[in-house]
Amino acid sequence: MLSTSAEFDQDAPIGNGRVALLFEYDGAAFHGWQQQKSGVPSVEGQLQQAVSRVANETVDLVCAGRTDAGVHASAQVVHFETQSVRSYRSWIMGINTALRGDIAVRWAGQMADDFHARFSAISRRYRYVIFNHPVRPGILRNQVAWTFRPLDANRMHEAAQALVGEHDFSSFRAAGCQSRTPNRNVHFIRITRHGDYVVIDIQANAFLHHMVRNIAGALMAVGNGKQPVGWIREILEQRDRRQADITGPAHGLYLVSVGYPDDAGIPSEAPGPEFMQPWFTAEQQALVEGPVFRKQRSALE
Repeated sequence: MLSTSAEFDQDAPIGNGRVALLFEYDGAAFHGWQQQKSGVPSVEGQLQQAVSRVANETVDLVCAGRTDAGVHASAQVVHFETQSVRSYRSWIMGINTALRGDIAVRWAGQMADDFHARFSAISRRYRYVIFNHPVRPGILRNQVAWTFRPLDANRMHEAAQALVGEHDFSSFRAAGCQSRTPNRNVHFIRITRHGDYVVIDIQANAFLHHMVRNIAGALMAVGNGKQPVGWIREILEQRDRRQADITGPAHGLYLVSVGYPDDAGIPSEAPGPEFMQPWFTAEQQALVEGPVFRKQRSALE
């Protein structure tokens, strides 16, 4: 956890301006990040109610990146404007008291007026976790994807390197993706095996709708031998979603890090989720600074 006892004892006031929160959630029971008009549970809806209660005023949240129904996050970031002033402890403990148990705020901070949770971010990092075993999981059924077909993580890693760099990712975007451009820059992608678990670790400047889950589905087809290693490069170059219409389940996906410039004020920590951290070496856990592409906001919408 980011917060320490010393931090909770801080007296410095936070508020009367722009405030940021870093938090985690289990997405299994939510219909994604975005609040729905139908009233179905959403992360945004639950967190907005809790923050507004502590601030004693209605606040609007802006997040670093929306997640789909069933997707988890170990390091999501939001900002909001408030006239209220609270201590570090009051923001975190007050919000968490008002939240249901599957969302937890871990850090709060005063931000500069020009900080933007989404547009100030220079990278997003996801991990996709696959339980590779003949028997389906019970306890972790909503936290990992599952396939009974044996996966060759080395083949998957080799195939995935074709995705590194700036490309047109039309072959891996959802049909309903609303981004104005299919171009994204993948800083790195690694596939590693940890006992019965295979983890896809990927970072980019930003992601298209369903991009990571579509990549995961395609890589599993390579890992189980249904497709050759070169298939990932072939479908990437075809720029046609119909060529790789395989989408991994949402519950295997975790947003594990959002990168910001050093002077932004958002604390850095080893990517999670915490139960996975012992699986990785220090090198694999290192925060990677990819190339920064300063684009207009419309390019990421």
